[in-house]
Amino acid sequence: MAGNNFTEVMFFIFHGFANHPKLQVGVFMMFLFIYLFTVLGNLALTLLIRIDSQFHTPMYFFLSNLAFIDIFYSSTVTPKALVNLQSIQKILSFVGCFVQMHFFVDLVCSECFLLGSMACDHYVAICNPLLYSAVMSQEVCRWLGVIPYMISFTNSLVSICVISTLAFSDASINHLFCNTTGLLALSCMDAFNTEMVIFVLAGFTLLRSLFIITVTYIAIISAILQIRSAAGRQKEFSTCVSNIIGVTVFYGTMIFTYLKPNKSYSLGKDQVASVFYTIVIPMLNPLIYSLRNKEVKNAVSR
Repeated sequence: MAGNNFTEVMFFIFHGFANHPKLQVGVFMMFLFIYLFTVLGNLALTLLIRIDSQFHTPMYFFLSNLAFIDIFYSSTVTPKALVNLQSIQKILSFVGCFVQMHFFVDLVCSECFLLGSMACDHYVAICNPLLYSAVMSQEVCRWLGVIPYMISFTNSLVSICVISTLAFSDASINHLFCNTTGLLALSCMDAFNTEMVIFVLAGFTLLRSLFIITVTYIAIISAILQIRSAAGRQKEFSTCVSNIIGVTVFYGTMIFTYLKPNKSYSLGKDQVASVFYTIVIPMLNPLIYSLRNKEVKNAVSR
């Protein structure tokens, strides 16, 4: 960068909700409540699945993995956001920013693929119940649980490597945490190639897993419509609706944030979308996937 007006960035300053200081106390209390509910709800669900033998099935194995991911990816972002909301100096070191972004991208991508694994499990349970035990064996479940972490770690590592090669002309991030869209907006270099790499990786993760989920649930709904019992159809539809709502909100906000060009970056819209998939969705998952489940409610009562 010799000859250019460039200063090395050693830390980043966050300005999320800085333009609305009167809202920061209310936002802090709301985020704190949601975070505590997220951690306690997902932790309780994980412990319940481990200690109750009736939940030692593939469906609850994936659900416990989802709860694990929600706890840690929410913890990657929310505690620092809470500190920044009450601090005068809302800063994070350059290395700390990229570490936060790496774990966040890794865990969010893992959730995308894990939701695909859960959809496949649901498909086999409804469409091929007689073959369920053979198809969803322990080895298959283990691979469906491990592969998402492996693919996501690679995607996250590549994303961090390409973004770290950029030069930044400003240290102010108009966001609550370090994310790819916020850093790309600060680049003082031509970030077209980097943006395309991020776009391809995000598209591979989001669209491929969303395609699997969409095709799977179309097949599931078709199979449910063939059930003769009205009570049986209602029970299965209730489960499907809950899953579809969770998937729609999660993927909708993720696609809005990452599968769009950098020029369309918008502080307000991106902050609202990021709050949904980083803070709200991890809180909703225990409600969507467990509290609407009669087996879980009965186990909690016991």
